Amino acid sequence: MKFLAAPVILSGVAAFFVWHASHGDRGLIAREQRLLEIAAARQELVQATNEREAAERRVNAMRGDQLDRDQLEERARAMLNMTTREEIVIPYPPGQRLF
Repeated sequence: MKFLAAPVILSGVAAFFVWHASHGDRGLIAREQRLLEIAAARQELVQATNEREAAERRVNAMRGDQLDRDQLEERARAMLNMTTREEIVIPYPPGQRLF
């Protein structure tokens, strides 16, 4: 019985560590979930970067000596919700944007 106790205890401890290495908070399964979260965060970062760059381009077009009159008129009409008789208004769904 004495000779059998040490291997049983050590194999139990080893099984404990093996189980936690695969199923624990920082185990192999959790690693796969973290990689998926990182990929989703990178996609969100790319989308946010593209939106920021588009906004910067629009702001830069309205700054300085080279004021883009078309963009200024577009923004004024959008903010005031106005059109002329000759213009055609094409509504876009909420999920679609031009910029």
